[in-house]
Amino acid sequence: MSDSEGSFQDDKDLLQAVRARPGMYGLDGTYYPTVTFLIGYDFGRSGRLLRGFDEWLVARRGEETSLDWGALVLEDAFPGSEIRHWSQLTEGQQRRSVDHLFTLLLAFLSERGAA
Repeated sequence: MSDSEGSFQDDKDLLQAVRARPGMYGLDGTYYPTVTFLIGYDFGRSGRLLRGFDEWLVARRGEETSLDWGALVLEDAFPGSEIRHWSQLTEGQQRRSVDHLFTLLLAFLSERGAA
């Protein structure tokens, strides 16, 4: 089945579809709703989507932290800015942070070899 029929080959296919057309998934392209959607999707997949994502982000960073992946993505997207919470984002930063989130998550899934 193609994604137009509602079926995807793997998680990466779904993420690419959500990234390309967030409105089809009830999203407005801002960070918090996107993170919430991904958490819900991960829950529905019994944790298989995001398993290891925190650790992967920490390893990329090269130092330990107690921040969760949502904050780590923002810190990675805006280094040195002290932005660690979605409420701190301007409208332009919202879109950039969502794009960065998908870039990181897709890279993570590629490295993990997840389907």
